[in-house]
Amino acid sequence: MLANSALPVAGLDVSTLSIVAVCIAALLGLLLTVAWMQQRDVRALAWWGAAYLIGASAMALWSAPVELFRVPAEVSSALIFIACGMIWNGVRLFQGRRLLPFAIFAGAVVWLLLSPFPMFANNDSARVALSAVVVACYTFAIAFELGRERRKARYSRLRLFVVPSLHAGIFLLPLALHAFVPGILDASWLTLFTLETLIYAVGAAFIVLMMVQDHQVQVYRSAAETDFLTRLLNRRAFLEEAQTLCLRQAARREPVTLLMFDLDHFKSINDRFGHALGDAALQVFAEVARTSMRATDIVARLGGEEFAAIVPAPLEIAVKIAERVRTNFERAGVIIEGRPVGATVSIGAASALAPVHNIDELLTRADDALYGAKHAGRNRVSTADDRRPDVDVEAPSLADVAMFPLLRQGAAG
Repeated sequence: MLANSALPVAGLDVSTLSIVAVCIAALLGLLLTVAWMQQRDVRALAWWGAAYLIGASAMALWSAPVELFRVPAEVSSALIFIACGMIWNGVRLFQGRRLLPFAIFAGAVVWLLLSPFPMFANNDSARVALSAVVVACYTFAIAFELGRERRKARYSRLRLFVVPSLHAGIFLLPLALHAFVPGILDASWLTLFTLETLIYAVGAAFIVLMMVQDHQVQVYRSAAETDFLTRLLNRRAFLEEAQTLCLRQAARREPVTLLMFDLDHFKSINDRFGHALGDAALQVFAEVARTSMRATDIVARLGGEEFAAIVPAPLEIAVKIAERVRTNFERAGVIIEGRPVGATVSIGAASALAPVHNIDELLTRADDALYGAKHAGRNRVSTADDRRPDVDVEAPSLADVAMFPLLRQGAAG
Protein backbone atom coordinates (compact mmCIF):
# COMPACT_ATOMS: atom_id res chain seq x y z
CA MET A 1 0.00 0.00 0.00
CA LEU A 2 2.83 2.38 0.89
CA ALA A 3 4.59 1.51 -2.34
CA ASN A 4 1.61 2.70 -4.37
CA SER A 5 1.07 5.89 -2.34
CA ALA A 6 2.32 9.17 -3.71
CA LEU A 7 3.46 11.28 -0.78
CA PRO A 8 4.27 14.94 -1.43
CA VAL A 9 7.87 15.84 -0.78
CA ALA A 10 8.58 19.34 0.43
CA GLY A 11 11.33 20.96 -1.60
CA LEU A 12 14.05 23.09 -0.14
CA ASP A 13 14.73 26.29 -2.08
CA VAL A 14 17.42 28.86 -1.43
CA SER A 15 14.99 31.47 -0.11
CA THR A 16 13.56 29.11 2.51
CA LEU A 17 17.00 27.97 3.57
CA SER A 18 18.20 31.56 3.76
CA ILE A 19 15.43 32.48 6.20
CA VAL A 20 16.20 29.41 8.30
CA ALA A 21 19.93 30.22 8.20
CA VAL A 22 19.33 33.81 9.34
CA CYS A 23 17.24 32.67 12.31
CA ILE A 24 19.67 29.94 13.37
CA ALA A 25 22.79 32.12 12.94
CA ALA A 26 21.21 34.94 14.92
CA LEU A 27 20.15 32.54 17.68
CA LEU A 28 23.65 31.02 17.86
CA GLY A 29 25.18 34.49 17.91
CA LEU A 30 22.99 35.51 20.83
CA LEU A 31 23.79 32.22 22.61
CA LEU A 32 27.54 32.77 22.27
CA THR A 33 27.23 36.40 23.33
CA VAL A 34 25.29 35.45 26.45
CA ALA A 35 27.91 32.79 27.19
CA TRP A 36 30.62 35.47 26.93
CA MET A 37 28.70 37.77 29.32
CA GLN A 38 28.72 34.93 31.84
CA GLN A 39 32.39 34.08 31.25
CA ARG A 40 34.13 37.37 30.54
CA ASP A 41 37.55 35.76 30.87
CA VAL A 42 36.92 33.77 27.64
CA ARG A 43 37.18 36.66 25.17
CA ALA A 44 36.96 34.30 22.21
CA LEU A 45 33.24 33.88 22.94
CA ALA A 46 32.74 37.58 22.15
CA TRP A 47 34.49 37.13 18.81
CA TRP A 48 32.43 34.07 17.93
CA GLY A 49 29.16 35.68 19.02
CA ALA A 50 29.88 38.82 16.98
CA ALA A 51 30.86 36.70 13.97
CA TYR A 52 27.55 34.82 13.98
CA LEU A 53 25.55 38.03 14.40
CA ILE A 54 27.43 39.63 11.50
CA GLY A 55 26.79 36.54 9.37
CA ALA A 56 23.08 36.55 10.25
CA SER A 57 22.85 40.27 9.41
CA ALA A 58 24.60 39.75 6.07
CA MET A 59 22.20 36.97 5.06
CA ALA A 60 19.21 39.01 6.22
CA LEU A 61 20.29 42.05 4.19
CA TRP A 62 20.90 39.92 1.11
CA SER A 63 17.53 38.16 1.23
CA ALA A 64 15.48 41.09 2.59
CA PRO A 65 12.01 41.12 0.99
CA VAL A 66 11.96 44.93 0.93
CA GLU A 67 14.21 46.44 -1.73
CA LEU A 68 15.07 49.36 0.53
CA PHE A 69 16.89 47.12 3.02
CA ARG A 70 18.48 44.79 0.49
CA VAL A 71 22.23 45.08 -0.23
CA PRO A 72 24.19 43.69 -3.21
CA ALA A 73 25.27 40.06 -2.99
CA GLU A 74 28.93 41.15 -3.13
CA VAL A 75 28.58 43.11 0.11
CA SER A 76 26.65 40.42 2.00
CA SER A 77 29.12 37.73 0.90
CA ALA A 78 32.04 39.91 1.99
CA LEU A 79 30.44 40.30 5.43
CA ILE A 80 30.04 36.52 5.71
CA PHE A 81 33.73 36.04 4.86
CA ILE A 82 34.63 38.63 7.52
CA ALA A 83 32.59 36.56 9.98
CA CYS A 84 34.59 33.46 8.99
CA GLY A 85 37.81 35.38 9.61
CA MET A 86 36.55 36.44 13.04
CA ILE A 87 35.78 32.82 13.94
CA TRP A 88 39.33 31.85 12.93
CA ASN A 89 40.81 34.66 15.04
CA GLY A 90 38.54 33.67 17.91
CA VAL A 91 40.01 30.16 17.82
CA ARG A 92 43.54 31.62 17.83
CA LEU A 93 42.65 33.86 20.77
CA PHE A 94 41.19 30.91 22.65
CA GLN A 95 44.40 28.95 22.09
CA GLY A 96 46.48 31.83 23.47
CA ARG A 97 47.95 32.87 20.12
CA ARG A 98 48.18 36.37 18.70
CA LEU A 99 45.39 37.73 16.53
CA LEU A 100 45.82 38.07 12.76
CA PRO A 101 43.78 41.16 11.77
CA PHE A 102 44.58 40.76 8.07
CA ALA A 103 43.00 37.29 8.12
CA ILE A 104 39.64 38.81 9.08
CA PHE A 105 39.43 40.74 5.82
CA ALA A 106 41.51 38.52 3.49
CA GLY A 107 38.55 36.51 2.17
CA ALA A 108 36.39 39.62 1.73
CA VAL A 109 39.16 41.42 -0.16
CA VAL A 110 39.71 38.46 -2.51
CA TRP A 111 35.97 38.23 -3.11
CA LEU A 112 35.54 41.95 -3.85
CA LEU A 113 38.57 41.98 -6.16
CA LEU A 114 37.44 38.96 -8.23
CA SER A 115 33.67 39.57 -8.29
CA PRO A 116 33.77 42.31 -11.02
CA PHE A 117 35.55 40.01 -13.48
CA PRO A 118 33.21 38.73 -16.23
CA MET A 119 33.80 35.06 -15.37
CA PHE A 120 32.29 35.71 -11.91
CA ALA A 121 30.02 38.71 -12.50
CA ASN A 122 27.84 36.89 -15.08
CA ASN A 123 28.16 33.32 -13.79
CA ASP A 124 26.30 32.29 -10.64
CA SER A 125 27.98 28.87 -10.60
CA ALA A 126 31.43 30.46 -10.65
CA ARG A 127 30.45 32.81 -7.83
CA VAL A 128 29.21 29.88 -5.74
CA ALA A 129 32.46 28.01 -6.50
CA LEU A 130 34.53 31.01 -5.39
CA SER A 131 32.49 31.31 -2.21
CA ALA A 132 33.02 27.60 -1.50
CA VAL A 133 36.79 27.97 -1.92
CA VAL A 134 36.98 30.98 0.42
CA VAL A 135 34.84 29.29 3.10
CA ALA A 136 36.84 26.05 2.74
CA CYS A 137 40.13 27.94 3.20
CA TYR A 138 38.87 29.48 6.43
CA THR A 139 37.55 26.11 7.56
CA PHE A 140 40.88 24.40 6.95
CA ALA A 141 42.61 27.24 8.85
CA ILE A 142 40.27 26.68 11.81
CA ALA A 143 40.92 22.93 11.65
CA PHE A 144 44.68 23.59 11.67
CA GLU A 145 44.41 25.79 14.77
CA LEU A 146 42.33 23.18 16.59
CA GLY A 147 44.66 20.36 15.56
CA ARG A 148 47.79 22.04 16.94
CA GLU A 149 46.31 22.57 20.42
CA ARG A 150 48.86 21.01 22.82
CA ARG A 151 46.79 21.05 25.96
CA LYS A 152 44.52 18.26 24.72
CA ALA A 153 45.20 14.58 24.24
CA ARG A 154 46.17 13.51 20.74
CA TYR A 155 42.83 11.81 20.02
CA SER A 156 40.95 14.96 21.08
CA ARG A 157 43.04 17.13 18.77
CA LEU A 158 42.46 14.68 15.95
CA ARG A 159 38.70 14.83 16.46
CA LEU A 160 38.68 18.63 16.45
CA PHE A 161 40.79 18.64 13.28
CA VAL A 162 38.75 16.07 11.37
CA VAL A 163 35.29 17.65 11.81
CA PRO A 164 36.09 21.06 10.24
CA SER A 165 38.28 19.38 7.60
CA LEU A 166 35.38 17.14 6.63
CA HIS A 167 33.12 20.16 6.15
CA ALA A 168 35.80 21.89 4.10
CA GLY A 169 36.06 18.79 1.92
CA ILE A 170 32.30 18.82 1.40
CA PHE A 171 32.48 22.45 0.31
CA LEU A 172 35.13 21.59 -2.29
CA LEU A 173 33.75 18.21 -3.45
CA PRO A 174 31.43 19.60 -6.16
CA LEU A 175 34.34 21.57 -7.60
CA ALA A 176 36.28 18.34 -8.03
CA LEU A 177 33.24 16.57 -9.49
CA HIS A 178 32.77 19.43 -11.96
CA ALA A 179 35.94 18.34 -13.73
CA PHE A 180 34.30 14.98 -14.51
CA VAL A 181 30.61 15.98 -14.67
CA PRO A 182 30.27 19.41 -16.31
CA GLY A 183 27.22 21.36 -15.27
CA ILE A 184 27.04 19.98 -11.73
CA LEU A 185 27.33 23.52 -10.34
CA ASP A 186 23.73 24.41 -11.15
CA ALA A 187 20.91 25.81 -9.03
CA SER A 188 20.58 22.55 -7.10
CA TRP A 189 24.23 22.87 -6.02
CA LEU A 190 23.48 26.37 -4.72
CA THR A 191 20.75 24.86 -2.54
CA LEU A 192 23.11 22.12 -1.36
CA PHE A 193 25.85 24.66 -0.63
CA THR A 194 23.44 26.76 1.44
CA LEU A 195 22.30 23.69 3.37
CA GLU A 196 25.87 22.57 4.06
CA THR A 197 26.79 26.09 5.22
CA LEU A 198 23.87 25.96 7.64
CA ILE A 199 24.92 22.55 8.99
CA TYR A 200 28.51 23.74 9.35
CA ALA A 201 27.46 26.90 11.22
CA VAL A 202 25.52 24.84 13.74
CA GLY A 203 28.34 22.28 14.07
CA ALA A 204 30.98 24.97 14.52
CA ALA A 205 28.96 26.63 17.28
CA PHE A 206 28.68 23.35 19.16
CA ILE A 207 32.40 22.70 18.74
CA VAL A 208 33.36 26.07 20.24
CA LEU A 209 30.90 25.62 23.10
CA MET A 210 32.39 22.17 23.76
CA MET A 211 35.87 23.72 23.76
CA VAL A 212 34.83 26.38 26.26
CA GLN A 213 33.18 23.81 28.51
CA ASP A 214 36.28 21.63 28.38
CA HIS A 215 38.39 24.71 29.14
CA GLN A 216 36.32 25.47 32.24
CA VAL A 217 36.60 21.87 33.42
CA GLN A 218 40.38 22.06 33.00
CA VAL A 219 40.47 25.34 34.94
CA TYR A 220 38.54 23.87 37.87
CA ARG A 221 40.56 20.66 37.77
CA SER A 222 43.81 22.61 37.67
CA ALA A 223 42.69 24.69 40.65
CA ALA A 224 41.94 21.52 42.61
CA GLU A 225 45.24 19.86 41.70
CA THR A 226 47.62 22.82 41.76
CA ASP A 227 49.44 24.44 44.65
CA PHE A 228 48.28 28.06 44.69
CA LEU A 229 51.70 29.55 45.49
CA THR A 230 54.06 27.67 43.18
CA ARG A 231 51.60 26.50 40.48
CA LEU A 232 53.06 23.01 40.79
CA LEU A 233 50.97 19.93 41.49
CA ASN A 234 49.79 19.52 45.06
CA ARG A 235 50.36 16.37 47.14
CA ARG A 236 47.14 14.58 46.17
CA ALA A 237 47.59 15.19 42.46
CA PHE A 238 51.25 14.18 42.67
CA LEU A 239 50.45 10.83 44.28
CA GLU A 240 47.86 10.11 41.56
CA GLU A 241 50.21 11.09 38.74
CA ALA A 242 53.09 9.18 40.34
CA GLN A 243 51.01 6.02 40.62
CA THR A 244 50.04 6.28 36.95
CA LEU A 245 53.67 6.77 35.95
CA CYS A 246 54.76 3.79 38.05
CA LEU A 247 52.18 1.56 36.34
CA ARG A 248 53.34 2.71 32.93
CA GLN A 249 56.99 2.10 33.79
CA ALA A 250 56.12 -1.33 35.19
CA ALA A 251 54.45 -2.27 31.91
CA ARG A 252 57.65 -1.28 30.11
CA ARG A 253 59.81 -2.97 32.78
CA GLU A 254 61.68 0.28 33.31
CA PRO A 255 62.69 1.86 36.65
CA VAL A 256 61.42 5.01 38.35
CA THR A 257 63.26 7.30 40.73
CA LEU A 258 61.69 9.53 43.33
CA LEU A 259 63.39 12.77 44.36
CA MET A 260 62.69 14.65 47.58
CA PHE A 261 63.69 18.33 47.85
CA ASP A 262 63.90 20.45 50.98
CA LEU A 263 65.07 24.06 51.05
CA ASP A 264 67.96 24.50 53.48
CA HIS A 265 67.52 26.73 56.53
CA PHE A 266 64.09 27.82 55.32
CA LYS A 267 62.96 28.81 58.81
CA SER A 268 65.98 31.07 59.06
CA ILE A 269 65.07 32.70 55.72
CA ASN A 270 61.61 33.47 57.03
CA ASP A 271 63.00 34.82 60.30
CA ARG A 272 65.62 37.03 58.65
CA PHE A 273 63.73 38.34 55.62
CA GLY A 274 60.07 37.77 56.38
CA HIS A 275 57.47 35.33 55.10
CA ALA A 276 56.87 37.26 51.87
CA LEU A 277 60.45 36.67 50.77
CA GLY A 278 60.18 33.07 51.98
CA ASP A 279 57.25 32.63 49.60
CA ALA A 280 59.33 34.21 46.85
CA ALA A 281 62.11 31.68 47.54
CA LEU A 282 59.59 28.85 47.16
CA GLN A 283 58.42 30.32 43.86
CA VAL A 284 61.99 30.65 42.63
CA PHE A 285 62.70 27.01 43.44
CA ALA A 286 59.45 25.91 41.75
CA GLU A 287 60.44 27.75 38.57
CA VAL A 288 63.96 26.31 38.69
CA ALA A 289 62.60 22.79 39.14
CA ARG A 290 60.06 23.29 36.35
CA THR A 291 62.66 24.51 33.85
CA SER A 292 65.49 22.21 34.92
CA MET A 293 63.55 18.95 34.70
CA ARG A 294 62.28 17.14 31.63
CA ALA A 295 58.73 17.22 30.29
CA THR A 296 58.26 13.56 31.32
CA ASP A 297 59.19 14.27 34.96
CA ILE A 298 56.45 15.04 37.48
CA VAL A 299 57.24 17.64 40.11
CA ALA A 300 55.05 18.87 42.98
CA ARG A 301 55.02 20.77 46.23
CA LEU A 302 54.15 18.44 49.08
CA GLY A 303 53.85 21.20 51.67
CA GLY A 304 55.92 23.89 53.36
CA GLU A 305 59.41 23.93 51.86
CA GLU A 306 59.19 20.27 50.82
CA PHE A 307 58.96 19.29 47.16
CA ALA A 308 59.02 15.96 45.32
CA ALA A 309 59.50 14.70 41.79
CA ILE A 310 59.19 11.31 40.18
CA VAL A 311 61.44 10.60 37.22
CA PRO A 312 60.92 7.78 34.68
CA ALA A 313 64.62 6.91 34.65
CA PRO A 314 67.20 4.89 36.60
CA LEU A 315 68.98 6.34 39.61
CA GLU A 316 72.06 7.46 37.66
CA ILE A 317 70.08 9.69 35.31
CA ALA A 318 67.81 10.98 38.08
CA VAL A 319 70.85 12.01 40.15
CA LYS A 320 72.13 14.06 37.20
CA ILE A 321 68.74 15.77 36.94
CA ALA A 322 68.71 16.41 40.68
CA GLU A 323 72.21 17.84 40.53
CA ARG A 324 71.12 20.18 37.73
CA VAL A 325 68.22 21.39 39.85
CA ARG A 326 70.51 21.87 42.84
CA THR A 327 73.16 23.90 40.99
CA ASN A 328 70.59 26.01 39.13
CA PHE A 329 68.81 26.85 42.38
CA GLU A 330 72.09 27.60 44.11
CA ARG A 331 72.73 30.25 41.44
CA ALA A 332 69.16 31.55 41.39
CA GLY A 333 68.96 31.67 45.20
CA VAL A 334 71.94 33.98 45.73
CA ILE A 335 69.78 37.08 45.27
CA ILE A 336 65.99 36.90 45.61
CA GLU A 337 63.99 40.09 45.14
CA GLY A 338 67.15 42.13 45.60
CA ARG A 339 68.05 40.55 48.94
CA PRO A 340 71.21 38.43 49.50
CA VAL A 341 69.48 35.21 50.58
CA GLY A 342 71.89 32.48 49.44
CA ALA A 343 69.16 29.82 49.37
CA THR A 344 70.12 26.21 48.64
CA VAL A 345 68.35 22.85 48.54
CA SER A 346 69.09 19.34 49.76
CA ILE A 347 67.89 16.40 47.69
CA GLY A 348 67.26 12.73 48.44
CA ALA A 349 66.81 10.10 45.71
CA ALA A 350 65.44 6.55 45.80
CA SER A 351 64.94 4.25 42.83
CA ALA A 352 62.86 1.12 42.25
CA LEU A 353 63.47 -1.48 39.56
CA ALA A 354 60.48 -3.68 40.33
CA PRO A 355 56.86 -2.53 39.89
CA VAL A 356 56.06 0.03 42.58
CA HIS A 357 52.88 -0.94 44.40
CA ASN A 358 53.36 1.45 47.32
CA ILE A 359 54.37 5.04 46.60
CA ASP A 360 54.59 5.78 50.33
CA GLU A 361 57.43 3.29 50.70
CA LEU A 362 59.38 4.96 47.90
CA LEU A 363 58.67 8.35 49.47
CA THR A 364 60.01 7.08 52.80
CA ARG A 365 63.23 5.83 51.19
CA ALA A 366 63.74 9.14 49.39
CA ASP A 367 62.98 11.02 52.60
CA ASP A 368 65.63 8.95 54.42
CA ALA A 369 68.10 9.86 51.68
CA LEU A 370 67.12 13.52 52.06
CA TYR A 371 67.79 13.28 55.80
CA GLY A 372 71.20 11.89 54.91
CA ALA A 373 71.90 14.89 52.66
CA LYS A 374 70.94 17.24 55.50
CA HIS A 375 73.12 15.30 57.94
CA ALA A 376 76.09 15.41 55.54
CA GLY A 377 76.09 19.20 55.31
CA ARG A 378 73.11 20.24 53.11
CA ASN A 379 73.16 21.59 49.55
CA ARG A 380 73.86 18.18 48.06
CA VAL A 381 72.23 15.12 46.51
CA SER A 382 72.14 11.88 48.48
CA THR A 383 70.75 8.52 47.40
CA ALA A 384 69.06 5.76 49.37
CA ASP A 385 71.99 3.49 48.51
CA ASP A 386 74.64 5.81 49.93
CA ARG A 387 76.63 4.47 52.90
CA ARG A 388 78.01 7.44 54.81
CA PRO A 389 80.99 6.68 57.09
CA ASP A 390 79.83 9.35 59.54
CA VAL A 391 76.46 7.64 60.06
CA ASP A 392 76.22 4.81 62.58
CA VAL A 393 74.59 1.83 60.80
CA GLU A 394 74.28 -0.30 63.93
CA ALA A 395 70.89 -0.91 65.49
CA PRO A 396 69.91 2.18 67.50
CA SER A 397 69.25 2.05 71.17
CA LEU A 398 65.87 2.85 72.74
CA ALA A 399 67.20 6.25 73.78
CA ASP A 400 68.27 6.96 70.20
CA VAL A 401 64.85 5.94 68.89
CA ALA A 402 63.21 8.36 71.28
CA MET A 403 65.45 11.16 70.02
CA PHE A 404 64.80 10.54 66.28
CA PRO A 405 61.84 12.98 65.97
CA LEU A 406 63.86 15.75 67.62
CA LEU A 407 66.88 15.05 65.43
CA ARG A 408 64.77 15.15 62.26
CA GLN A 409 63.10 18.37 63.32
CA GLY A 410 66.48 19.99 63.85
CA ALA A 411 67.88 18.69 60.53
CA ALA A 412 64.91 19.96 58.57
CA GLY A 413 65.81 23.58 59.19
